[in-house]
Amino acid sequence: MRLLHTSDWHLGRSFHGVGMLDAQRNFIEQLLAVIREQSVDVVLIAGDVYDRALPGLDVVKLLDEALVRITDAGAKVVLTSGNHDSAIRLGFASRLLERGGVHLRTRLEDLDSPVLFPLDGNGPAARAGVPVLAVYGIPYLEPRLVAERLGTETASHFDVTQAAVQLIREDVARRSETGPVHSVVLAHTFASGGITSDSERDLSIGGLGAVPLDLFDGFGYTALGHLHGRQELSGNVRYSGSPLAYSFSEAKHRKGAWLIDVGFDGVERVEEISWKAPRELAILRGKLAELLESEEYSWAETAYCQITLTDAVRPAQAMEQLRVRFPDTLVLGFDPEVAAGKVTASYSSRVAEAEDDLGVCCGFLDHVRGRPADHTELSALREALEAVRLEGAEL
Repeated sequence: MRLLHTSDWHLGRSFHGVGMLDAQRNFIEQLLAVIREQSVDVVLIAGDVYDRALPGLDVVKLLDEALVRITDAGAKVVLTSGNHDSAIRLGFASRLLERGGVHLRTRLEDLDSPVLFPLDGNGPAARAGVPVLAVYGIPYLEPRLVAERLGTETASHFDVTQAAVQLIREDVARRSETGPVHSVVLAHTFASGGITSDSERDLSIGGLGAVPLDLFDGFGYTALGHLHGRQELSGNVRYSGSPLAYSFSEAKHRKGAWLIDVGFDGVERVEEISWKAPRELAILRGKLAELLESEEYSWAETAYCQITLTDAVRPAQAMEQLRVRFPDTLVLGFDPEVAAGKVTASYSSRVAEAEDDLGVCCGFLDHVRGRPADHTELSALREALEAVRLEGAEL
């Protein structure tokens, strides 16, 4: 049996104000091509299917179309909810959808209720002696909401995840009494050793953020969701990452999924599947004139750009000038180069050391621009302060 591990679709998300639905449709087309070309039997989606608990109508329609097309292509779906999803809304009509090959695992009650697939390709999975693939789903567990129901002493991510895993282990042990069981677990969580990016929501509120990797020891494969970079934490514990970049911190990610082959004796092979990005991400830094003129940056003219200008003085209409060459400049920062030997005191210390109002004003200008006021600016500031004093004296 062949599985495809994905997660963190974040349907409906925008990228610095740019809508991503077309890019997400493009990803789904690539996903469908892989399902057909690689004869995928089951698509795993380890949480954060949507980007919001209340997705827009067009976003819900996109997921509906994707699930229909995946099952039409011959694959089943096992899907769990993440911290961005509403588990209740995403899990609506789960029993009905199961008849069509879409298996939702969003409820606490279903932690030890796996989706069963016979590995001989025919007959009931429960038949004695037939190797069985049991796919379990651990949705995102908010510790404060589930700790009591899971019987944990404290409301931490470690405790509730450990309790959920223990329920699964007990179920695997019961099923193993009648024949071989190979387990696959979907879990939307932050496992120790994972590399984060800027686009994930922090899970540490309410308790310990990371769970230890050895919590998943003994399972045939653990398909993790939450972190957006595809990564292998151990041979059988991996993050698929998000199919698209959702922050500039992901510019160097190689987006993709994991293709898992499961045979009579368990997981036989895991290999990378790559998704082609619809647009490159460019992180550029330098002086405005260099960025506008150098051929070195020509590749970024069609990319989404994050640009940091290092000019000593903030250029006028910098964004407008940059967008002539880089029309999709989405983020602009200013970080002037510090001259050699320049004292870089904090703004608060400059204000504290100022001898008069003029010193306060000059300290502010130096802080926001990275250079002190020149002679003309000093004269203008003195005149303005004097005018304020005279106006105050007349009142």
